Amino acid sequence: MALIVFSGFALFDAAVRREDAYRAADKKTKPFWLIILGIAFVVNLLFPILSFLPIIGLIATIVYMVDVRPAIRALPGGGRSQRGSSSDGPYGPWNGGR
Repeated sequence: MALIVFSGFALFDAAVRREDAYRAADKKTKPFWLIILGIAFVVNLLFPILSFLPIIGLIATIVYMVDVRPAIRALPGGGRSQRGSSSDGPYGPWNGGR
């Protein structure tokens, strides 16, 4: 049960991070990690812990949690998608020439 929760949390965390944050942190791509962590989650649901497949999934989840996630969180904004106002331009908020 703990492996399912752990891999589910990692999958959710990977899903809410911005795609460009993965490239900025030089940690593969978001789809790559979503596929790996999704497979790990499904394997943990289907196979008992004594099988070797959940152990491989656990290793992938640990790699994400101790290597990829901290690198993405260290980026400005923590790698989470941020919604700006409708007046935000490509270089920041537009103040109307003031």
